[in-house]
Amino acid sequence: MFNKYIIEMEHKLSFDQLPTAVTELTNEISELKRLIVEKGEDQSTESPEQFLTIQEASQLLNLTVPTLYSKVSRRELPVMKRGKRLYFSKTELIDYIKDGRKKSNSEIEREAQDYINNSQKGLSNGK
Repeated sequence: MFNKYIIEMEHKLSFDQLPTAVTELTNEISELKRLIVEKGEDQSTESPEQFLTIQEASQLLNLTVPTLYSKVSRRELPVMKRGKRLYFSKTELIDYIKDGRKKSNSEIEREAQDYINNSQKGLSNGK
C-alpha cells in the first residue's frame, strides 16, 4: 500500500487524499518501528557465544601459546577440550581478566573505613 502513495505523491496528492495518505504513512511508520525493535531483540538474544582457538586466546590475553598451555595444565584458565583441541569462551576469558583486577588505594581505603565504621557500630550496640 505504501508504494501506491509514493506513486500518488509523485503526481501530487489532492487535499481530500491527505487524511488517507497520512493514516497510511502512520501505519507504515508503526510497522517499521515494530520491525526495527523486533530485529534488535533478535540480534541481542541470538548472539552466540564466541569460542576461540588457543592462538586467538593468546592474542586476546596477550600471552604466548606455551604460557596458555601452562595455565591450562595448572587449571588457571577456563577451557573446553574437544579431542586434542582446546577452545576458550571469549566471555569467560574476559571475566578471567576482570577477576585479576587489583583494587586502587582509594577503594582499599574506603573498604577499610567501611569495615572500621561497621566494627564500631557493633561495639556500641554491645555496650
